[in-house]
Amino acid sequence: MDRRTFLTVALGAPAVVRVAKADVRTGSRPVPWTQWGGPHRNFQTEASGLKDTWPASGPRVVWKRPLGEGYSSPSVENGVLYTMYGKPREEVVLAANADTGKTLWEHSNPMTFQSGAPEKGNGPYATPLVVGDRVFTAGVAGRLQSFDKKTGKLLWTQELWKDHQGSQLMYGYASSPIAFREMVIVPVGGAGKALMAFNQADGKVAWARNDFGNVYSSPILINLGGLEQLVALMDGAVLAVNPHNGDPQWQVPFKANYAISVATPLWGPGNLLFVSAEYDAGSKVIELQRNGQQTKATELWSSPRLRLHHGNAMRIDDTIYFSSGGKGSQAILSAVDVRTGKIYWQQRSIQKATFVWADRKLITLDQDGNLMIAHPSPEAFKISAQASLLTNLSWTPPVLVGTRLYIRDRRNMMAVDLG
Repeated sequence: MDRRTFLTVALGAPAVVRVAKADVRTGSRPVPWTQWGGPHRNFQTEASGLKDTWPASGPRVVWKRPLGEGYSSPSVENGVLYTMYGKPREEVVLAANADTGKTLWEHSNPMTFQSGAPEKGNGPYATPLVVGDRVFTAGVAGRLQSFDKKTGKLLWTQELWKDHQGSQLMYGYASSPIAFREMVIVPVGGAGKALMAFNQADGKVAWARNDFGNVYSSPILINLGGLEQLVALMDGAVLAVNPHNGDPQWQVPFKANYAISVATPLWGPGNLLFVSAEYDAGSKVIELQRNGQQTKATELWSSPRLRLHHGNAMRIDDTIYFSSGGKGSQAILSAVDVRTGKIYWQQRSIQKATFVWADRKLITLDQDGNLMIAHPSPEAFKISAQASLLTNLSWTPPVLVGTRLYIRDRRNMMAVDLG
């Protein structure tokens, strides 16, 4: 494989289902964004009051600051932003004031890992997970850590590669951790350790199951008619396990060359699951049906033409929007019928893009740093506002808390107000 063919391995994304109608808030505080994909791990949030247009200069910039290397998206809660970045031979976990961008605390780890595409950076990629008084991070060399979120004190560490013999990927570890009850769950990869759960309190192994190798995708939790399942894209299959104990539930073959599957499975109404990847994998939609404690997984359609390289897909009603292609060719923004795979339209003017859905608006950031407010439909992708704010390699999905939007490119982060 051409070593210069690089993908932002942490930017695969989960489902966007129909947006909730209620503006869910705690008092007057906006809904926090405490994990990869936001409050529902699907890049949709109940924020409201977003403007449809901006002045010619763009939305109001609240702050902007340099960071080291990396593509880790932030988590934001109670006025504090958590993310990760890299420095020469170091990897840093950062807590910053979400209103000013100023550093509150940092924790640095030594880093000797080198990506297979160093010209695009060396990570980190994964998004911090905030649960209770703790923040959990996954480093580019498979270092899973827990911190006191207020002080930055290190509470425990698990070495997924060194101690658990996890899949050592050419671009580095990229899966963002997910919480379930008192556990934190991550893909690891390997015999009996495809997925592992650790106790949040002390880091001890709660369970480890299955034999697939890892990829760059982040798992999601779904509820299938009252049956809780953890869905993960692994090397060779998309599968589900019982999150309580890791017991297998179902699996469907899905394989990308070089173990390069990035996008998180996309779950939505009708119990439909969308998976997609570049590297000769294509796309498919799987329908899940519950029968007692069993699940039937049926493939509705597949397409070798539609291939999500990296970024996130959005399902709005029964249409999926995502950038298809990009490995050695131009990515094409595409609109696809979730039930049939029919392509409604494809647009070349917008390069690889990431999205957040809120207030019936699709906040769109392309890889060149152009921020847009869009109104997509099966007929067209209508843009009502646009501004150039960042630089090339803006591959990190936006994060929205209230009307405050946090965006970053490879070396900088900024906050803008969309209210």
